[in-house]
Amino acid sequence: MNDFGEQYHAAQHAIATLKSLVREVVSNAPDGGLRNSEIGRTLGNYSGHVEHEGHISRTLLEMLKAEGVVQQNPVNKAWTLRNHFER
Repeated sequence: MNDFGEQYHAAQHAIATLKSLVREVVSNAPDGGLRNSEIGRTLGNYSGHVEHEGHISRTLLEMLKAEGVVQQNPVNKAWTLRNHFER
């Protein structure tokens, strides 16, 4: 059986780097935030099928949301940093 420990750690490092970059882009967004596609295009992510070309992985955004870092406006679908002073 192969030991995938090295690959696992490399993948975790890559995910942490991407999450950090997404957070940085969102933190520099204009008031009102950025939509998924705008975040992806800012980071040069142009993969995906035609309808979602340029989108950053929803998984990354949901990870950041679960960690309490970002939030999504349900009306305009824009992502912003979560205000940690809100209850």
